[in-house]
Amino acid sequence: MSSNLDSRAALGRITWTGPLLLATGRSGLILLAQAVAAGVFALRGHPAPWRAAAPWWTVYGTLVDLGCLALMWRFTRAEGITIRDLIGAIKLPRDILTGLGYYCLIFPFFVGGGLLSTKLVYGSIHADVSSGLFMARTLPVWAVVYSLSVWWMIWSPTEELTYQAYALPRIQALSGRTWVAMAVVGFWWALQHSLLPFLPDWRSVLWRFLAMVPGVIVLMLIYLKTRRLPPLIMAHWLMDIGAVLMTLRL
Repeated sequence: MSSNLDSRAALGRITWTGPLLLATGRSGLILLAQAVAAGVFALRGHPAPWRAAAPWWTVYGTLVDLGCLALMWRFTRAEGITIRDLIGAIKLPRDILTGLGYYCLIFPFFVGGGLLSTKLVYGSIHADVSSGLFMARTLPVWAVVYSLSVWWMIWSPTEELTYQAYALPRIQALSGRTWVAMAVVGFWWALQHSLLPFLPDWRSVLWRFLAMVPGVIVLMLIYLKTRRLPPLIMAHWLMDIGAVLMTLRL
């Protein structure tokens, strides 16, 4: 795969525009999608539309995925490949079992990152940080059903496609440095989690950013080692389902 990327880059089919736009643009799309949701609340006369929109991130997040998939379609087409090519071969049931193993490996890094981040930002691992994630957020029944079904099914693979299968190896090929690719993609991937939803609270943003860094690094290292996306999508599905269950009041 690396040699194919190098050859396409040499032919000018891969430029910095695509991978940088996808890596950074997903965060921008998150803010835009929340703004759209806030606009709906503003039209309905809500006194605090931005905050009212925030708990709906597992609904308006699909708009982000559609934007990313459209951009990836545009840039992969220019390379002469498809989005399906980025996913690679699917091997069942092996990928399911491998994904479960990856989940058990990666999840502690997110938990540990969260505890360390809480200590660094708030001064104590026992600090109340739930408001930043809108724990126990309440949504209508249809939105709960959507969050527990459609949202994570689309979000997890699109996130892995954006950062891992598309941006990471292309920045690696263009820069000639793995650490450059990991630094660029890792920064924006961690930042994404600080913006979903976005609160104008620097502590909330910094806390979530730092909490994500260890797990994101492990995810990238696994992909760079294996170059296989399906097991990572499986592991990501489990993490995102857990995120929905932990933050929604059912």
